[in-house]
Amino acid sequence: MKEKIHPKYMQAKIICACGRTYTTGSTKPELHVEVCAGCHPFYTGTQHILDVQGRVERFTKRYAKKPADAPASAEAAPHR
Repeated sequence: MKEKIHPKYMQAKIICACGRTYTTGSTKPELHVEVCAGCHPFYTGTQHILDVQGRVERFTKRYAKKPADAPASAEAAPHR
């Protein structure tokens, strides 16, 4: 590798908005993050998936597989 072109790699302190701190390696001595593994809703189990106005059901109904015995393209009206 060429000398004097790579940034200095050091031990870095990562500080989350929730107050937790982690130590890792980085080219910057200190990093501030908004969300970490300790406060992220997915990892803490507090994530809620809301089905507003039945959107999930409408999606599954709309894109559900059609029966194979009724070809939809043969019954369609010709395009003008």
